[in-house]
Amino acid sequence: MKERVKMREQDPIERAKNFFEVPYGYTPEEAIEEASRCLNCLKPACRTGCPVSVNIPEFIRLIKDGRFIEAAWKIKEDNALPAICGRVCPQETQCESMCVLNKKGQPISIGNLERFAADYEREHGEIRLPERNKPTGKKIAVIGSGPGGLTCAADLIKNGHDVTIYEALHKPGGVLVYGIPEFRLPKIIVEKEVEYIKSLGVEIVLNAVIGKLYTIDELLHDKGYDACFIATGAGLPIFLNIPGENLNGIYSANEFLTRANLMKAYLFPEYDTPIKRGKKVAVFGGGNVAMDAARVALRLGSEKVYLIYRRSENEMPARKAEIHHAKEEGIEFLFLTNPIRFIDDGKGNLCAVQCIKMELGEPDESGRRKPVPIKGSEFEIEIDVAIPALGTRSNPLLLKTIPDIKLNSRGYIIADENTGMTSKPGVFAGGDIVTGSATVILAMGAGKKAAKAINEYLKWKYWLFNK
Repeated sequence: MKERVKMREQDPIERAKNFFEVPYGYTPEEAIEEASRCLNCLKPACRTGCPVSVNIPEFIRLIKDGRFIEAAWKIKEDNALPAICGRVCPQETQCESMCVLNKKGQPISIGNLERFAADYEREHGEIRLPERNKPTGKKIAVIGSGPGGLTCAADLIKNGHDVTIYEALHKPGGVLVYGIPEFRLPKIIVEKEVEYIKSLGVEIVLNAVIGKLYTIDELLHDKGYDACFIATGAGLPIFLNIPGENLNGIYSANEFLTRANLMKAYLFPEYDTPIKRGKKVAVFGGGNVAMDAARVALRLGSEKVYLIYRRSENEMPARKAEIHHAKEEGIEFLFLTNPIRFIDDGKGNLCAVQCIKMELGEPDESGRRKPVPIKGSEFEIEIDVAIPALGTRSNPLLLKTIPDIKLNSRGYIIADENTGMTSKPGVFAGGDIVTGSATVILAMGAGKKAAKAINEYLKWKYWLFNK
């Protein structure tokens, strides 16, 4: 059986000093070679592992035949953001995990092939717009321009509806622009994917904080929208809640990455957003956001970056590729370690963190073994910047203006898993605002489901409410 075609990457020593993309992408020859490994299964399981149901076997067959542009068009029938998904989706736990080649070797590199097709189409200027259904006269407001909002808007516009996205920040893209670093997802890629969504006819209104500018009720009743899709994500950071957390030099991962990614703090003073460049930095957490924060800190010139995680490596939720890249670049991992207090230098600045060693006990509600402190194992690490990357909660700014929408005990919107429908008529929701922090592709899947449900809702809305 042929070996999987590995994607060439920047040298770890070099890339740790820059913000350029780490993997180079396939050449046409490499893409054809990798696509040729596909067995063209009669019952392809890979497609069932894709949250947006891309026709994986067909686009791979087109790449194998050298029909790269057509492969990109095939992907875009189901996925409006292929260049993004090819870079940041956890294919190893989704489509690739279902590949039959897993039984005897390595699965087809579906993500790398998706990236190749999307990049080839963009670089060769052959963007093709799909046909739109005839106008329905219906208007939908999408709140948030992250992956879920963009996906929902793209599907709705193709069905003939008028769609407006309201974005709170000054650039569209949501987590794609403020959360994911340049070396994992170049912002020019996001810009091009957003341009494609706009070319379909979607209007994007920036600097528009729904809940402040308009309420959902005002959109539905005063602005004439027939339905709303809430895709605001979960942007309220979670902190450690330990002594000393208000010292200078402590950032939430949200703030740290937003400053670095969206506001280009790494190019200061060319961009006037400052960020503290610590000599010794500690990042707390084990997910992709923690990996991103640690690798950004390293690129900002830190001499030492620690990744501190209270469980073992086996329990880390981050993608294996991100852990591998972080290790290659020199991030020092401290497993089974938990912070218990931050230490003041006497002037209000962070100078160290006191930690305690942990051991794994019985599984908790997440199914992972619960970390338990080891008495008497406290120790200190000298640091001047700390970045908790412990996940996020739903931001109450919008939700407190919708008192008639049901929330769960954690403050997330309760929405039907298959439709995104909420307790408020005409209001749908999906992505992190419903599930809590998850992945880009799962948010996209929620956007697709909601678009389909909104399309159906608009058919019977007036019959239902005017009986």
